[in-house]
Amino acid sequence: MTTTATATTTATAATAAATTTARQASVQDAVELHGVRKVHGSGDHAVTALDSVSIGFPRGTFTAIMGPSGSGKSTLLQCAAGLEQPTEGRIVLAGVDIGEQNEKQRTELRREHIGFVFQAFNLVESLTAAQNVELPSRFAGRKVRPEQVAGALASVGLADRASHRPSQLSGGQQQRVALARALVTRPDVLFADEPTGALDTVTSKEVLRMMRMLVDQEGQTTLMVTHDPVAASVADVVVFIKDGRIADRIPLNKDSQSDNAAAVAAHMARLEA
Repeated sequence: MTTTATATTTATAATAAATTTARQASVQDAVELHGVRKVHGSGDHAVTALDSVSIGFPRGTFTAIMGPSGSGKSTLLQCAAGLEQPTEGRIVLAGVDIGEQNEKQRTELRREHIGFVFQAFNLVESLTAAQNVELPSRFAGRKVRPEQVAGALASVGLADRASHRPSQLSGGQQQRVALARALVTRPDVLFADEPTGALDTVTSKEVLRMMRMLVDQEGQTTLMVTHDPVAASVADVVVFIKDGRIADRIPLNKDSQSDNAAAVAAHMARLEA
């Protein structure tokens, strides 16, 4: 009897521990990819963009994704954000298995949990900065309070530019408006696809500093695709993609950005050799 009771207790404890570990893993990762494969086309024209990719992106961290042209880095970002359906595998975003949802549910998931920043600012010229920040939420039929808009602009250092139109803002300021627009609903994950690609060196640094600050001060989980080692150097981790697979993953030292950029550039050179 005692032996049976002990065995039962041990089994129960083991099950509880396993459940706790699984729960902690899902809590720690804002986005999870499990054996994700993405194939474009079919037959002789099939191209494998992602090949059995499994990776997690922890909450409150900044990850840069790099790789040669055609490596699959943008496809990874789009699949992780639920913009593309994988051919195989599972993607869990904000604790939700995207594959178990229909298109309407996925759209709502993106509205509730995701922010996007692209290379193009995509601002409406006739609207003020504040109105541009509010616009996507209005299209989605969601009410955004004025203080939320003001807070989003303040978080990117543009509290005094709320009434300015895009033509009255620099390129860096316009990208920061786009960043505020992505952050106004406090998304679980910010996806950025070449956010500094259209900016000069000075304004790129300005935008990257702001993105880094949002991670450090607000705990904003950020995934950024970039081809620029300097941009990648502000991240916590750089994930390298080659031929649709994870080629490497290197942590960075936040106190040594110039050394980080050199290390990332050297790593990219080896991948492209």
